[in-house]
Amino acid sequence: MKRASLIIFLLYATAAGAALNVTVFSPKVIGQKADVQLGLQNNLNENVRSARAAVFLVDDQGTVVAQGSRWIIGGFASSLGLAAGGTNTFHFVVDGARAFTHTNLTAKVTINRVVLDGGRLADVNKDVQVKPAAK
Repeated sequence: MKRASLIIFLLYATAAGAALNVTVFSPKVIGQKADVQLGLQNNLNENVRSARAAVFLVDDQGTVVAQGSRWIIGGFASSLGLAAGGTNTFHFVVDGARAFTHTNLTAKVTINRVVLDGGRLADVNKDVQVKPAAK
C-alpha cells in the first residue's frame, strides 16, 4: 500500500509544473492524535530552505476538530532543506484536546511560508500546489 502511494505521488509530482508540490494523504487516527502524511516534491529550480504548514482536521459535519502548525521542511539554521528535484515525506501529527469521536476526518493543509536559498520568500499562491492523494 505504501509503495503504491509513493509511486502515485511520484507520478503526480513529475506531471505537475514548477512548484513545491504537497500531496495530502488521509489522516490516520489513534486516540487523541492524528497522523497526516504529506508527500513533498520540490519542482522549483532552487532549493527550499524551509516551509511552514498549517493542518486543520475537519469532521464530516465540516467542523474543525483539531489544528496544528509547524515547519515541514527545515525550520532550523542547520537544516539542509529540500533540494531542487528532491522528494520527502513528512508525518504531521495533530493533537486533539481529547480522543477523536469521528474517524472520518479530512485534513485541510495550507502552506503559509516558503523560504528559498538566500532567504528569499516564495509566493505561496503561485509556487505551492497542495493536492489530495489519489485514492
